[in-house]
Amino acid sequence: MPVNYATPAADQLYAVAGVRLGVAEAEIRKKNRRDLTLLALDAGCAVAGVFTQNRFCAAPVQLCRQHLASGKDIRALIINTGIANAGTGEPGRLAAQATCDAVAARLGVVAEQVLPFSTGVILEPLPVERLVAGLPAVAADLSADNWHAAAHAIMTTDTVAKAASRWFTVNGRTVTITGMSKGAGMIKPNMATMLGFLATDAGIAQPLLDRLVKEAADASFNCITVDGDTSTNDSFVMIASGQSGVTFASESDVGWAEVKAAIVAVSVELAQAIVRDGEGATKFITIAVEGGKSTEECRQIGYAIGHSPLVKTAFFASDPNLGRILAAIGYAGIADLDVDGVRVWLDDVLVAENGGRAAAYREEDGARVMAQAEITVRVDLGRGAAAARVYTCDFSYDYVKINADYRS
Repeated sequence: MPVNYATPAADQLYAVAGVRLGVAEAEIRKKNRRDLTLLALDAGCAVAGVFTQNRFCAAPVQLCRQHLASGKDIRALIINTGIANAGTGEPGRLAAQATCDAVAARLGVVAEQVLPFSTGVILEPLPVERLVAGLPAVAADLSADNWHAAAHAIMTTDTVAKAASRWFTVNGRTVTITGMSKGAGMIKPNMATMLGFLATDAGIAQPLLDRLVKEAADASFNCITVDGDTSTNDSFVMIASGQSGVTFASESDVGWAEVKAAIVAVSVELAQAIVRDGEGATKFITIAVEGGKSTEECRQIGYAIGHSPLVKTAFFASDPNLGRILAAIGYAGIADLDVDGVRVWLDDVLVAENGGRAAAYREEDGARVMAQAEITVRVDLGRGAAAARVYTCDFSYDYVKINADYRS
């Protein structure tokens, strides 16, 4: 079960004017499950995305990049689960193109206006004929209030659907933001996310949206890790329909700071939901690193701690074997780090200072914190003013079971 997370009810996920969603069972890999999702966008929507930096990126990622770079008005997103269409060479690229061709024909647009997304097993061919056969059903299901069903349809090893929504008033008008994400394992984004989709009815100029999607990813999906693996299919896409009547052309526009903060907050909520539902996770861990010379070195320390199997298994066992945290800080790659200036806390319990165990630290205090479902590890590097956060989870027996049985 996810750590302190439940999927919002359908009526808590607000429709975004200009965006309709449909789902269907296409039997991409398994029968009797919703595995095909279509987002149809009204004309005039601005769309931006960031994608995996894995060199073995999937065929749909390659095509998404091309279609976004073409400058054409994006009118549809098509998402399948079960098969990732990654490691499939030229046949995979042809399958992704055939998917776009079929969706375009169904909606009366051109193929360059369609963005394809796939998630699931790598190195297996996408049964594009099943996907195409499912298009009539998924198109017939299109509805503005279908976010709840769509969040379920993009799942793979997720145990719960992940979605978030909010609305607020800007300049006397209501702005809506709704998003969904999927992911539970193979999580250490390097751009990007697993699959994430966020839409708003605010109007955001394309250059501003291009910057925002990167900034939102850096503040959210680029701050999480379950197991340190960067997927071949990671994609985070942002849609701005402009149908609220609230529009932004530059960062100096009145109300932009509020809209940007809300979009980043929804992105963080979606990203944290992935960690809370990490494969086999029983604990949600925030690693807050401060006192660094740069944000990047703070994040480097945070990821070293968050990736360590020894640290993660200690958290699962509620074992305050805290030397593992110090070891991870030490091997993070900060060559000139003065370890005598580093301090480490578990929540409010000072664990280490002056190069060793804090004089006031007691084992029972560490054990008390480690037993909690949510834990904060705070590290002060004592060498600057920069800070960063990384969100991670523990490693349990179930992580191995889930990934050992994934293809069965």
